[in-house]
Amino acid sequence: MTVRLPETQRIPPRRTRYIRDERDPNAFLVQRSVFVDDAVLAREREAIFNRCWIYVGHESEIPNPNDFVARTVAGRPVLFTRDKEGHVHVLYNACTHRGAEVCRERRGNTRRFRCFYHSWSFSTDGRLVAMPDEEGYPEGFDREAHRLRGPARVESYRGFCFMNVHADAEPLDEYLAGAKYYLDLTADQSATGMVVTPGAHEYSIKANWKLLVENSFDGYHAIPVHKTYLDVQRARGDEIAGNTSTDWKQSHAYDLGNGHAVTVKEAPWGRPIARWKPSMGADTKPIIEESYRRLVEVHGEERAAEIANLDFNMHIFPNLVVNNIMAVIIRTFYPLTPGLLHVNAWSLAPPEESPAARRVRNESFLSFLGPAGLATPDDNEALESCHRGYASDPGEGWSDVSRGMDFPEPRNWDELQMRTFWRRWSDLVEGMVEY
Repeated sequence: MTVRLPETQRIPPRRTRYIRDERDPNAFLVQRSVFVDDAVLAREREAIFNRCWIYVGHESEIPNPNDFVARTVAGRPVLFTRDKEGHVHVLYNACTHRGAEVCRERRGNTRRFRCFYHSWSFSTDGRLVAMPDEEGYPEGFDREAHRLRGPARVESYRGFCFMNVHADAEPLDEYLAGAKYYLDLTADQSATGMVVTPGAHEYSIKANWKLLVENSFDGYHAIPVHKTYLDVQRARGDEIAGNTSTDWKQSHAYDLGNGHAVTVKEAPWGRPIARWKPSMGADTKPIIEESYRRLVEVHGEERAAEIANLDFNMHIFPNLVVNNIMAVIIRTFYPLTPGLLHVNAWSLAPPEESPAARRVRNESFLSFLGPAGLATPDDNEALESCHRGYASDPGEGWSDVSRGMDFPEPRNWDELQMRTFWRRWSDLVEGMVEY
């Protein structure tokens, strides 16, 4: 049997301007100036958001030829398209003539994107296909050289599409590393592949983006901060003790490589994919049981049980969260200033589920994960409270992220997952420079 050593024996210490990963005594500290300093954000935009693979969208959002979605991805306006041949593209939403947006709709289906400024028109694969008074341009004008530009690399895994502006980036398959296992668990909830349900949540938080990274897989705050949600579920009949060690079963945290991390558990709430609880209502039990039967039919009993019962909160570096808990949420976020971030969130579901099953899923999703639910507003207030607190000593204060450092198998309410993020952040932003 392999004996796993704790981080303190596997990972060398580091002492940089912003990170203290120390031994004897063991401690992991983050300098609070990283949350409020404009210079740090400028460095992050260059070293992280312009270097890493960034999530764009799910291929189910553009199911048909010539479908498109327009959105801003890590500060860049892009068009996420499927061309007439069915190929997926990511194009910058900027005309190659004078730079105006070529599409001002949020989504739709079109054969051409036409710039309203001078009427240059582009196909859904980015080719310049029409322009007024083309004969007025000099000899040698090349339409192909004026096609819509886009990121150097666009790749997908199980329907999750990413972009990278650097041509020499490692393949997405390698970048995702251990995160692929949990994306597979998500995608395998449907025999035909999961789909993004209609609608999206968009909101802002007056806090630093890295605080949302930490919060997205922080099990330590769940009992005190989300007491209202847990009390409601208990009142509806669920067996919730309100105690971390009792409520979270098979609790673990894992470093997935490249800054990605996940916390896993079996939680006391229900899951619309295949785990019924009394709070979901007696009328929903046959629906949930039928969902589990389908999973067994497709995957076998062992895999079906894992898909149905393993709750996980996963962060894919730098700004993608997949929470597979009482529902499945995809969440991305991007900093506008050191103290303001914008969030986008979508719900994933099996396309084959019945209207009744979709209702159960939406209720589970909105009650906890929605921006007006019983949990997300609590999280947002906690992050904003932290950010306000940093104004007291941004250059001197340190945040402690040491919980579980001595454990060979940290739990989901420990902080290995956050240290995983911060070590990768330091590698990229600080370049392993010692201070």
